[in-house]
Amino acid sequence: MKLLSKAIVKSRFFILIASIALMIPCVAGMAATRVNYDILSYLPGEIETMKGQDILMDQFGTGAYSLFVVEGMADKDISSLKSQIETVEHVKKVIWYDTFMDYTIPKEMLPDEVTEALGTGDAQLMFIIFDDTTSGDGTMEAITNIRKIANEKCFLSGMAAIVLDTKNLTEKETPVYVGMAVLLAVIILSLTMDSYLIPFFFLMSIGIAIMFNMGTNIFLGQISFLTKSLSAVLQLGVTLDYSIFLWHSYQEELEKGENSKKEAMANAISATFQSVLGSSITTIAGFVALCFMSFTIGLDLGIVMAKGVIFGVIACVTVLPAMILIFDKIIEKTKHKPIVQEFVKTPRWISKHAILFGCIFLCLLPPAIYGYKHAAVYYDLSETLPDNLSSRQAMIELDKHFETNTTYMILADANLDSATMQGMVKELKNVKGVDGVLGLEALLGPSLPKDMIPAKLRDELSSDDYQMLMVTSQYKTASDEVNAQIDSINEIVKRYSPTAMVVGEAPCTKDLITITDKDFKTVSVVSIGCVFLIIAFVMKSISLPFILVAVIEFAIFINMGIPGFTGTVIPFISSVVIGTIQLGATVDYAILMTTRYCKERKEGQSKKQATRIALSTSMKSVIVSALSFFAATFGVGLVSSVDMIGSLCFLMARGALISMAVVILVLPSMYMIFDGLIIRTTYGMRDCIRMDKDRKKNGSNKNDNITPIRQAG
Repeated sequence: MKLLSKAIVKSRFFILIASIALMIPCVAGMAATRVNYDILSYLPGEIETMKGQDILMDQFGTGAYSLFVVEGMADKDISSLKSQIETVEHVKKVIWYDTFMDYTIPKEMLPDEVTEALGTGDAQLMFIIFDDTTSGDGTMEAITNIRKIANEKCFLSGMAAIVLDTKNLTEKETPVYVGMAVLLAVIILSLTMDSYLIPFFFLMSIGIAIMFNMGTNIFLGQISFLTKSLSAVLQLGVTLDYSIFLWHSYQEELEKGENSKKEAMANAISATFQSVLGSSITTIAGFVALCFMSFTIGLDLGIVMAKGVIFGVIACVTVLPAMILIFDKIIEKTKHKPIVQEFVKTPRWISKHAILFGCIFLCLLPPAIYGYKHAAVYYDLSETLPDNLSSRQAMIELDKHFETNTTYMILADANLDSATMQGMVKELKNVKGVDGVLGLEALLGPSLPKDMIPAKLRDELSSDDYQMLMVTSQYKTASDEVNAQIDSINEIVKRYSPTAMVVGEAPCTKDLITITDKDFKTVSVVSIGCVFLIIAFVMKSISLPFILVAVIEFAIFINMGIPGFTGTVIPFISSVVIGTIQLGATVDYAILMTTRYCKERKEGQSKKQATRIALSTSMKSVIVSALSFFAATFGVGLVSSVDMIGSLCFLMARGALISMAVVILVLPSMYMIFDGLIIRTTYGMRDCIRMDKDRKKNGSNKNDNITPIRQAG
């Protein structure tokens, strides 16, 4: 590493020029990477609801549909509007009264189910079926064009409309997220570091790493909107530590009297790489754990963020040193006395009250776990959007006029005879909360001959293997009521048609609830297991992994437990993602402090002195890093209109502060309480037992109340 460090210093101009040049293909890669805004599409393909989605696309040529509410329009104008919508590219079919008979014929001639479903008078309903998937570019284009055709009294609802609104909103806000994160991080770093300019170089090197990361996403084909929105901010938050460590290491080398700044930087690069290697591997392991989720948005976010940490480490030991050396004179001119000074009295006070903080840990752990397990989450993706968006307004109008909140499909055997079909439909209509069941026989009933159904409509609602029925429900997606309703409907349709499937947003969301609950347990076990093993390997200890993981999980329990007591409902993805992200961030702080504690103990310091030195030398780095992560994520939470993104950022911001407090207050108490266990179960520390006996014999413990920093001062 020493030879590589010297080579990096020698090639600083080439490194900087090459990194800037590589940003050009990265920008092209970013532009060519598709963004997927449909979270439900990340459900595993082998489950029945997703197989049903494939059947809808393969046999019926559709994967998306919407409900279109029309208010205050005469029938002839609605018919004209329907004709215009049918000409829009990627609109496969529009179902309204004139689909079955001329709209001038009295509606009373149609079955009650039709008039109840489509409405009469001031508010009427159309079913729009698209020839592309819910998040397909064709569907997005079609919805945009339909909205241009429609007036302000028309409302287009459905998952496809929600996806489009999410896309438009996040595309507009993502640059604001990055801008806010950078602005607040610069403010915090400028005040807490010893130079007003160095934060800009930190952020420029991290920015280059982010560009490399986002540009190489082209090899994945596509990424989720959640990954696109959060990855830059997360990469900034979890890799900023490495830049701070490099700068502090560089300053320490200069303070040692190193005459050549190039030599000092080479030493700093070598020291930084060794110190961040363990923490970066644990952070990467945490993100890799997301890849074990069945809900493959975890794979998406996990790969991108693990890749981002790797690029962050590379940029920290190559691009940042090059910038610091090239612009050394300018940086020197902007040096100032930082607000956050070295800590002397605080470490002494914390070590004196080790038992107190140990008791606080034991007292807070049970309620933290209770709140953690009882935090309420929501799965209805429409709730992540503000109420003033078109898709949300459409849902409000739909509920107001039709008492319909959810629509989903049934794919039944195409060969079912009419009597069997009517029996099934009758049972389906009696299920609690079902507004209506629309299909071939289901729509027209026995009162109308099958020959009167237009041949084109028959072909579109039936294939060789399946016929399609649409169920409208009073219940909201992801509610307990609609999930129970889907269970009842599944039981009925399977009885009549064993190959039948219930598909659509609500059934997919029901599967999402089941799958993510299992995924959460899997990710927790994998991430904790990986971090445990890495800490054991890096620290060469049996006891330290237990202690560090316990402290880190304690911080996570507190953060995720607060909503359980405040009654705050958080996005479902929070439980899966926040634990991993906070684990990755907190483990950096914990390893930094623990490494110094072990070093001091091996060099002969008592447990109290080692704890104080570890605290006094690590507190500033931990506080600066945590405050920067807090500022970046809190700023995004303030400006985000998408609740899923805003909630995640607020949780991460609060988690940064909680992790900082727990590492500074609780972790040192663990050193003091479990010191005997640590030195007996950690490689290279058994000599501490002999040194402690010698110290006790010589009576040198009386100096434990004075820290080395205080003595030096």
